[in-house]
Amino acid sequence: MSRTPTTPYRYVTADVFTDRMFLGNPVAVVLDAAGLSAAQMQAIAREFNYTETTFVLPPYNPAHAAAVRIFTPSREVPFAGHPNIGTTFILARGAAARGEVLDRMVFEEAAGLVAINLLRDGGEVSGAELASPEPLSRRAQVPAEQAAACLSLAAGDLRSAVHKPQVISVGLPFLVVELATREALRRAKPDRAAFDAVLPLDGATAVYAYTRDGCPDEAGCDLQARMFTPRMTEDPATGSATAATAALLAELADGGAGLTLRVGQGVDMGRSSVLLARVNRQDKAEAIAYVGGQCVSVMEGVLRVANQP
Repeated sequence: MSRTPTTPYRYVTADVFTDRMFLGNPVAVVLDAAGLSAAQMQAIAREFNYTETTFVLPPYNPAHAAAVRIFTPSREVPFAGHPNIGTTFILARGAAARGEVLDRMVFEEAAGLVAINLLRDGGEVSGAELASPEPLSRRAQVPAEQAAACLSLAAGDLRSAVHKPQVISVGLPFLVVELATREALRRAKPDRAAFDAVLPLDGATAVYAYTRDGCPDEAGCDLQARMFTPRMTEDPATGSATAATAALLAELADGGAGLTLRVGQGVDMGRSSVLLARVNRQDKAEAIAYVGGQCVSVMEGVLRVANQP
């Protein structure tokens, strides 16, 4: 019986937005992924079953570090926060092992160019911070009753004084909802029927809920957040939604001059994460949202994938 020839692809995983293994948000990074089809990438992402898996490809422009494709277990997405942070961390650690010292990387992605700065602790790469590829876009609003139902909550659990439930994006859209209390955030859980009645909407398929209540008592954070996916799963740390929320709050506060936030996420699912977001505006330029944090390496190995016929 003949066997189909296979090609080995090396992968590394990291936990992102934490400095402790088995906390934060895991990401799998498949290195030197040229030769894999989109269908194979999707199958690999489904096999890892992390919120996202990234595939590193040669850049179209040699001045850039790589082209990066990002897949959830169900689809490819144009941009995401924690996969970019984790991929940068892993590539920079690999470069350091070869004697190269990198301070910045630029990735080519479906959403555009993503610029990422390395963070260091005592000279060692400890994490990264990215600049969102798009300015804030504010899209459809959702009635409080419908948004609350997506989270198995009542309309009274929401806070709408600053903004109503709304789809926003700086590269990947989310329905963003502010909750009135930390207790409501703790009770939140996705409801399939309510999700299907509201989403997808203006590109958003997931709900990001946050609260200011109880902060900064909890881990010194300004916000605590949770994010629920269309698969009815919870994401431990969502950089793209955090950056979009920071951009929205900056725009609504004092003319959008700037903002710095420390955001906790994943606490209620046992994968505590800390995301550092900031929004800068210079002169009359559009505000730029940044999000970053620490990372830790976890696993590495080799995938042997059947060659395409």
